[in-house]
Amino acid sequence: MKKVAIVGAGQVAEKVHAAYYQTKPEEFLLAAVVDPDLARGELFCQNNQFQKAYTSITEMLTAEQPDIVSVCTPNRFHYDSVMSALEAGCSVFCEKPPAMTSVEAQNMWKRAEEKGVVLAYDFQHRYSPEAQMLKENIALLGEIYYSEANALRRSGVPGWGNFIDKALQGGGPLIDYGIHMLDTALYLLDFPKIKAVSAYQFQKIGTKKNQGTFGHWDPAKYTVEDSLFGTLEFEHGGILRINTSFALNIEPDKVLDVQLCGDQAGANLYPGKIYLDQAGELEIIKEATHAENNNHFTSIDNFCRKVAGDPQAMIADGRQGYIIQKVIETLYQSAEIGGKVEL
Repeated sequence: MKKVAIVGAGQVAEKVHAAYYQTKPEEFLLAAVVDPDLARGELFCQNNQFQKAYTSITEMLTAEQPDIVSVCTPNRFHYDSVMSALEAGCSVFCEKPPAMTSVEAQNMWKRAEEKGVVLAYDFQHRYSPEAQMLKENIALLGEIYYSEANALRRSGVPGWGNFIDKALQGGGPLIDYGIHMLDTALYLLDFPKIKAVSAYQFQKIGTKKNQGTFGHWDPAKYTVEDSLFGTLEFEHGGILRINTSFALNIEPDKVLDVQLCGDQAGANLYPGKIYLDQAGELEIIKEATHAENNNHFTSIDNFCRKVAGDPQAMIADGRQGYIIQKVIETLYQSAEIGGKVEL
């Protein structure tokens, strides 16, 4: 039985991490939660069958010596929490993004390797039935030379948490949920080597409005981008466009998708389809079967299987987390300087 601790007693900790661990009482001892608000931590324990709340991760690690630590803090605190757990010899499952900088993400990756423990990130969309169908049949597309990763909301500024605070989050829609489509696209493309990155970002709506689909916010505290649009150029000659927004005057309320264009066929992630042209007519040659799937649970389950030594478990590991963080960082860098960044 593995002893589990969670750092951060917020919504994702309760609805995703604790909820998963509770489904397997024969495998996990729910030992502790860490939160700077002790009352919130104690309430979390009561509601989720964890044994004890702490305000200090150092104290918790010393007292509990857990095998597994889930990190569910605001982005700014990922690095310190993950590194503390790795130093204590724990395997770590961390929410996205990995960190605030690529240097931090690289340090986390290297330290996990040095300690011989598992480090993984919750990039859950790659575990969807649609993504798995595309991955298994990617050869049908031939040479993939153009791709898009889209994470667009017309009116989706989060009215809760710290999502509009750049100091705590590191950015807006790109690092919040655009990162999921970026990860899924690169996963499907098998992480090709990137030659250069260029991007443009805009802050046109969030500082002028205070209400949307996801609630109210204070425009005076809105310090992240409304939208960011970028291009990754690969060494093999292909490109990946990424388009992200919290607020953008588009007709659909939400667009979440990856599109892949090859010289033999094309594909979309949502809905999962592979198709081609036959004399001007669209022909669907492969389609994902509809299946109820909790992608978060599948993501954590693969991590736990990897911790248990299962060689078939598939995780978003420290190296891939570093690559994703580097791309995010470089997209923001390009947008800020107004020019292409060579890698």
